[in-house]
Amino acid sequence: MWELDAVRGLMLVLMLSTHLPTKFAIPASQPFGFVSAAEGFVMLSAYMAGLVYTRRYMRDGLAAMHKAFLRRALVVYSCQAACLLFLFTLIAVLGLTIPQPDVQHLMWYYLQQPTTAFLSALALIYNPPLLDILPIYVMFMLLSPWVLSIGLRHGWRTILTISGLLWFATQFGLSKYLYGWLVGLTGLPVPFSETGAFETFGWQLLWIFGLWLGATHARVPAGERRPFSRMEVAGAALVAGTFFIWRHLTGQAPFADGEPINFLWDKWHLGPMRLLNFFALVVLAMHYDDWIKRRLPRVPFLETMGQSSLSVFCAHLVVVLLALCVVGVATPARSSWLDAALYIGSVILLYGVAVIMRSGKAAATARQQARPAPALAGAGAGKGCVNRGGR
Repeated sequence: MWELDAVRGLMLVLMLSTHLPTKFAIPASQPFGFVSAAEGFVMLSAYMAGLVYTRRYMRDGLAAMHKAFLRRALVVYSCQAACLLFLFTLIAVLGLTIPQPDVQHLMWYYLQQPTTAFLSALALIYNPPLLDILPIYVMFMLLSPWVLSIGLRHGWRTILTISGLLWFATQFGLSKYLYGWLVGLTGLPVPFSETGAFETFGWQLLWIFGLWLGATHARVPAGERRPFSRMEVAGAALVAGTFFIWRHLTGQAPFADGEPINFLWDKWHLGPMRLLNFFALVVLAMHYDDWIKRRLPRVPFLETMGQSSLSVFCAHLVVVLLALCVVGVATPARSSWLDAALYIGSVILLYGVAVIMRSGKAAATARQQARPAPALAGAGAGKGCVNRGGR
């Protein structure tokens, strides 16, 4: 599904554009309305999980699906642990040596309580800025096989209802309430502000939605799916178009800084208006999917990036952290040529990572296919081997 790889590649480029300390960060952030690359990346990852692991469930059974989810969760956790180690060693030394106040602020809790911070980070409790998205991926991946197996066997209505209620409660402080309860129960020393910017109980809604959509599409061929009505498409176009124009007229927030109503568009809680904006874009993307694939040219560069999304995402964290240490945050005094060189060089580097990962996967697949089949000693032995392989 090359189109999904291309969209994931686009999301990665947008995340790099937003996080890299250049003059291009603000203009490149939320280019399609009051929606960031993070929403699209989370939902697409959940959609692919629902699609792939539902097919695994249908082909190999429940146990195989659980093992596949667990293996993927371990891979993501390993990437998070490696990024934490990089942050707590090289970046910490550079941030203190150069010095860079913004880097020190980014990891202030670790600098004050290194042992507690390191252990709680490995436990996915302490999540420094920029490194706070993979922990919720790990938790979602561990929860997904149970959710998926219930949804496939008993339907999704109850799951989607519970997910919606959790998201709704998050808008009124559910996470902070549960954090306070946990602190009272365990004496947890990590400040709430350092547990990650993304509200897990809010963002799970996007994950559950993507999981449901992927599981549904795995069982229902494209030709049998219910199309959107003209009214639904027109409404989605009106919402998406309004928010797109609004975003580029007012900037990153719909109203002036400090206005309480901005909470309805809040990214970290996944505010209701932001969610409306996102679902409008999803409806349009699904409705015009065939038209887009026929009319727009393919972009192999983005497809390659999307095929190795986890590796490219981790590489983008390394690049951004090193840039913060070496050149610091963007300032009006810095040359635009320097920012352009930093941005273009970073994109090329991430593309190189994607190419290397793709080559490694291709080589591994070729070795596996070239591996000779085990010789059969006779008819009886051959029958036994087939039976064991079948089980």
